[in-house]
Amino acid sequence: MIKNKKYQLLLLGLLFDGIGMISFMLPGIGEFTDLIWAPIAGWLMTRMYKGNPGKIAGLIAFIEEIVPGLDIIPSFTLMWLYTYVIKRDKTITLEEN
Repeated sequence: MIKNKKYQLLLLGLLFDGIGMISFMLPGIGEFTDLIWAPIAGWLMTRMYKGNPGKIAGLIAFIEEIVPGLDIIPSFTLMWLYTYVIKRDKTITLEEN
């Protein structure tokens, strides 16, 4: 088991993005699975990332999964990148001063 929460979130995000993309492999059935997966993905995102960023990402994940053709967007991975790569740089700069 990975002890670092940062990398646990990355692995879970990759798994959840993969689940979201499964509908591309199931023509006809995939659209139905999106109806089930979209609210689950939104809820999972809010559990993984707390506060307003998590709520916004949860809404985006829900929309991305419910709208046909947008499943290709890896919303969980993008949120991880935002949280631990993009946002982190700004936080470090402010803490160092």
